[in-house]
Amino acid sequence: MASTETKADAAGKETGDLAGLEAGLDALDSVQTARTPFRQTLTQKILPPLVSIALVLVVWQALVSFKIVTDPSKLPPPDQVWGALSEAWLEGRLLEYVWTSVSRGLFGFLLALAIGTPLGLLVARVRFVRAAIGPLLSGLQSLPSVAWVPPAVIWLGLEPRMMYAVILLGAVPSIANGLVSGVDQVPPLFLRAGRTLGATGLRGTWHIVMPAALPGYLAGLKQGWAFSWRSLMAAEIIATHPDLGVGLGQLLENGRTNSDMATVFLAILLILIVGIAIDLLIFSPLERWVLRSRGLLVKS
Repeated sequence: MASTETKADAAGKETGDLAGLEAGLDALDSVQTARTPFRQTLTQKILPPLVSIALVLVVWQALVSFKIVTDPSKLPPPDQVWGALSEAWLEGRLLEYVWTSVSRGLFGFLLALAIGTPLGLLVARVRFVRAAIGPLLSGLQSLPSVAWVPPAVIWLGLEPRMMYAVILLGAVPSIANGLVSGVDQVPPLFLRAGRTLGATGLRGTWHIVMPAALPGYLAGLKQGWAFSWRSLMAAEIIATHPDLGVGLGQLLENGRTNSDMATVFLAILLILIVGIAIDLLIFSPLERWVLRSRGLLVKS
């Protein structure tokens, strides 16, 4: 009788432990749906960048006010740059500058995405192709984008397609290498499980390889956009023609030509703002989605 009670107690304890373990796993899998208080969002996400911007402006103004930099042609005061910004806005040219460059950059990046993705899969999955052009992709990725501007101008002339060619040559290797790195990090167990379930060929690539390689692929996309943007700025600075319009790179070059440092600083700030905006509006949400889908980020 005592032995039977002991076994019953042990079984009950084991059942309780399993129930506790299951409850703990359910708690880990559950998603926090409570909205983050505005005060916490303000102090953690909004105030820090505002404080850093204010600090830069204070240091900038101090360099001018205390005559640390005495030549305004080298470092204009912030209000002079603001005046150049206001003038461009009132004349209706500010949005034109920004849109000319952003539209070129995004379209060139989409072209690079369409070329770099299948190329990266081909390099990652076919050994002969990797041995043949893998080192070439790495070399092209390390080549400065500005080096492609002179030959692109000679080959294609001063036309928009010249700028897209420079963007492609700068961005495609980064996107392809990012995908190759992501595919190389896919656990072999995933591939074996996919083959067991019948996911082979293109189906296995779509349902197994690409989702598993997504973090590395996304890192390659971010780097590809950075190369696209820098390549475009280099092309706009070097290759100037009325038919090409005036983008941010051309605005920067115009300021240098006219020794107008306010315009130079305005162009630099606009280039920086566009880069930050694209990252915050496109790539940061993608990163959060990837992390959340893998249980690495709790939704708030």
